Amino acid sequence: MGRCLLVYDISHDRTRTRVADACLDFGLDRIQFSAFLGRLTHSQQEELIMMIQGLLGDRPGNIQLFPLCQRDWDQRLTIMQKQTVDDDDGVEEICMT
Repeated sequence: MGRCLLVYDISHDRTRTRVADACLDFGLDRIQFSAFLGRLTHSQQEELIMMIQGLLGDRPGNIQLFPLCQRDWDQRLTIMQKQTVDDDDGVEEICMT
């Protein structure tokens, strides 16, 4: 199974929710409001895209699925900032990988 990134831009609320649910059902993790990351076989990737096409129907949308090889994954840059719960002075905890 290879890593993949699925991102979408869908204006129809109900369709957008159903696409998000489908991504979660396939075991992908939500990393942004309209972005999911996880490991899927090639056939699972195709199955998910076909399912999303069915959910989209004739409504406008842009769905992109990017397979990520290990080399590209290892070279990714990440900034994740989270507000600490115990911190009242607004200082943020920063984690970079």
